[in-house]
Amino acid sequence: MNDQQGPRSVQFGVLENSTPVSGATSSIDLLRDVPLEVKAELGKAKRLVRDVLRLTVGTVIDLDKEAGAPVDLIVNDRMIARGEVVEIDGRYGVRITEIAR
Repeated sequence: MNDQQGPRSVQFGVLENSTPVSGATSSIDLLRDVPLEVKAELGKAKRLVRDVLRLTVGTVIDLDKEAGAPVDLIVNDRMIARGEVVEIDGRYGVRITEIAR
């Protein structure tokens, strides 16, 4: 007699639609305070170590993007959005113009 069974399908509940019990914390609320690394990438360039060692104040490094091109917004090494660089009160930021799918 062969007791082996074939593959079975399994269904999992949807995390964001779960309703917390009164007074309990929802699953998504547990993640709200997790720190993430957020980077805005203007472009990339590859250089030899000798070229990096020669960098001085005022050196210009050519990037692989044109001036005015969208900036990639990267969270934990994954591109999640694109945007444009903005300046507000002497500080720089990124205005999101497109969410990555």
